[in-house]
Amino acid sequence: MKRLALALLCVAAAACTPGKSGVPAYLDPSADIELRVEDALSRMTLEEKVAMLHAQSKFSSPGVQRLGIPEVWCTDGPHGIRPEVLWDEWDQAGWTNDSCTAFPALSCLAATWDRELALLYGRSIGEEARYRGKDILLGPGVNICRTPLNGRNFEYLGEDPFLAGEMVVPYVKGVQENGVAACVKHFAVNNQEVRRTSTSSNVDDRTLYEIYLPAFKAAVQKGGAWAIMGSYNLYNGQYNCHNKKLLCDILKGEWGFDGVVVSDWGGCRDDDEAVTNGLDMEFGTWTNGLSGAPSDKYDNYHLAKPYLASLKSGKFGTTELDDKVSRILRLIFRTRMSPEPHYGRFVCPEHYAAARKIAAEGTVLLKNDGALPLNIPQGGKLLVVGENAVKKMVVGGGSSSLKTRVEVTPLEGLQDAFAGKAEVVWERGYVGDVSSSYNSVSTGQDLSESRSPEQLIADAVKAAEGASCIVFVGGLNKSDGQDNEGTDRSDIVLPYGQDKVIEALSETGIPLVAVNISGSPVAMPWAGKAGAIVQGWYGGSESGHALADVLTGAVNPSGKLPFTVPVCLADGPLKTERQYPGIKSPDKPYWDEYYDEGILVGYRWFATKGIEPQFPFGHGLSYTTFEYGGAKASGKVSEGGTVRFSVNVTNTGAVDGAEVVQLYVAAPEVAAGRSKIELKAFRKVFLKAGETSRVTLDIPASELRRFDADSHSWVSDPGEYTLLAGSSSKDIRAEARFTLK
Repeated sequence: MKRLALALLCVAAAACTPGKSGVPAYLDPSADIELRVEDALSRMTLEEKVAMLHAQSKFSSPGVQRLGIPEVWCTDGPHGIRPEVLWDEWDQAGWTNDSCTAFPALSCLAATWDRELALLYGRSIGEEARYRGKDILLGPGVNICRTPLNGRNFEYLGEDPFLAGEMVVPYVKGVQENGVAACVKHFAVNNQEVRRTSTSSNVDDRTLYEIYLPAFKAAVQKGGAWAIMGSYNLYNGQYNCHNKKLLCDILKGEWGFDGVVVSDWGGCRDDDEAVTNGLDMEFGTWTNGLSGAPSDKYDNYHLAKPYLASLKSGKFGTTELDDKVSRILRLIFRTRMSPEPHYGRFVCPEHYAAARKIAAEGTVLLKNDGALPLNIPQGGKLLVVGENAVKKMVVGGGSSSLKTRVEVTPLEGLQDAFAGKAEVVWERGYVGDVSSSYNSVSTGQDLSESRSPEQLIADAVKAAEGASCIVFVGGLNKSDGQDNEGTDRSDIVLPYGQDKVIEALSETGIPLVAVNISGSPVAMPWAGKAGAIVQGWYGGSESGHALADVLTGAVNPSGKLPFTVPVCLADGPLKTERQYPGIKSPDKPYWDEYYDEGILVGYRWFATKGIEPQFPFGHGLSYTTFEYGGAKASGKVSEGGTVRFSVNVTNTGAVDGAEVVQLYVAAPEVAAGRSKIELKAFRKVFLKAGETSRVTLDIPASELRRFDADSHSWVSDPGEYTLLAGSSSKDIRAEARFTLK
């Protein structure tokens, strides 16, 4: 009521378009949103309209004070609410009440293969954003993991467009239930960090539509996303924050997107294209976003004074302007001025519980020869080795860096789990990244080390004496050249000599569990020597507890890989410099990168070319076993129909657990240039020991089409298809066939 009363005072002298309650329509929460937009737009001056299109600070844009229309406040990121920064700088504002709940990285969420957990994630982070007064959450990210070297793979939902699309929809819905806009990023074909602001991704239309757009399309059309962020790179020679084909033709044209397009910070490059090519809100340029120019230049944004001057000179009419402002107003009426009040919650027990559950459910058991779950006798000894067992990972990595009051490390999680039962001893084993701060946020850790690499290994081996088991916790971190915004990795080999540490520990003869913490695949030449291998992630505030839950058996692992783990980098599809990281032409101001591999990304490449990975896409073991049988599919299906597949899944072990039933489709051999298999459906099902469930999966026949670039349309390949149901893309347990008429 106070907000409404203040707004009414601001417009008391203005002419009114009455709403149902007798107030101006744009202030009437019960009025139709398009009427509110039209009414507000009619009251604004040219200057007020232009002012709404660009930032006024590092993370906000102006409203219209005269009309009581509030500012728009954005926040990073997809894994938690970023700490407050100064008005014009990236440095911290020094608040003491902005330590958020850190949720697992999105690579971990993707590994859950669980739509309900994606909804829980979105609701939880949306509540935190609303509590902090944010209108736009800059996430989630759905760029496809084209190469394991991409520094931001940890922020994305894996290598498969169907998996990413299915997981992003509930995330978006959950965020927006709180009156906070999800801003899905980075649109589009933004698949590397090296030269990310000066590389053109040159992609054919079939590859674009089949691989790199589906998750964005799902977010818009199924999730109802209210915002999209353009990416830094170029697509086919034009910058993506004002790329006509991507933003005007596809996003706002073919998909009917009615939300706002937000530039990445500093991603807008051209006055005229910013006006005509679909950008709505410009952030970052001239404020140390990229250029490093003075921070008092907001009026010099492309969509600021230059645009205003072009409007007044008659160079541009108001059609584009009114469309942009209408979209921003629509966003405001959906968020800050929505009919329903939203209050949110912050760092509450429910959010810590959600973070722990998601982190545990996303943990992937890659191999187990009986070393897990841990069986340490009363009074026994568990040796934990590795820097990642103690290094806090929430701080760092780029714009997703967070400040959190709580971050439980793997060592602390295991110590809590075995308190009063067994001795848990830690040895470092290797030295990786000793830094403990990023962007003026510090973990408070002292990771300095004086021992040599040889001495560290020797001390770890010596400490193994008398231990019942060794748990090595290593992998990557969020420093430059690893999982980090702005840089890519140089290889998938474990850094810091970790392979030598693991080899030495394996020679002790004591059962060895290797835990890899990363957001991207790593090579595992020692895989045959470890008793168990676990893929962990950047798990957020409750990371250590979640990992301990899985290692001790408190949680039966059910995570599945959202990407392929190759034996070596050379096995993947990117073979030439022109594919990655791109080549420079003397006649162009940017680098060109060519997606010559086409649709054969990730498991599609490995399956079609017959290359054995270290661990396949979709792989993940359990402490129980599952058996498939009685598969059945629709016999004949018309192009407008639905394929129905069903199979019995039985928990044949002694432990309750969950299985992800994955359904892949093999198209007729006559089909043009298809991948050997494509994921088209999945479902996570929980089964008690001995229980059987009939799992039914439906695939609309439209999902079986391929994109034909010549006709710019989706076409079907009639013939006999094979449905392959299994526990991974390689572990097929049942199959059936149907004919597409």
